[in-house]
Amino acid sequence: MKRNVVVFGLISGVVLAVFSMIVTWQCYKNEDFESNMLLGYTFMLAAFSSIFVGIKSYRDKHNMGVISFGKAFKIGLLITLIASTFYVVAWLFEYYLIIPDFMDRYTAHTMKEFVAGGATPQEISLKESEMQGYVEMYKNPAYVVLFTYAEVLPIGLVISLISALILKRKSADRAGL
Repeated sequence: MKRNVVVFGLISGVVLAVFSMIVTWQCYKNEDFESNMLLGYTFMLAAFSSIFVGIKSYRDKHNMGVISFGKAFKIGLLITLIASTFYVVAWLFEYYLIIPDFMDRYTAHTMKEFVAGGATPQEISLKESEMQGYVEMYKNPAYVVLFTYAEVLPIGLVISLISALILKRKSADRAGL
């Protein structure tokens, strides 16, 4: 199981890290954070498809076509943790070495969109305070790590859950083996 988890976790992690860099580059080129978020989450779903493949591979090749929900979910969770860690490390590299002004740009974009949406001066002031709070939190690497894990980990967990539900199998007879 360990080899399976590591292989599929690394595949997913490398895909997530590479796509993260592509989306960040697009963000700086386009500055339309909304469509870039959609693109980013689409890439995350594609990268996390290795969870399904990893669980199925373990079940069919190493476990005689049988796997419990718990074991399948555990495999998916471990793949998710490896892949998410790659994503977090890639983001830390990007943020601190390549785009240290990300939060300033993101804050400016958010405020521009908020003002264009017809916000009142009081709402604008509250939003500015909220965004400044995020900028301050992002100065602490621990918060950067937590926010980044919070961005990617839930998607992997949902895909692990769905994959475990689909792939669980109590006996090899049902599989036609």
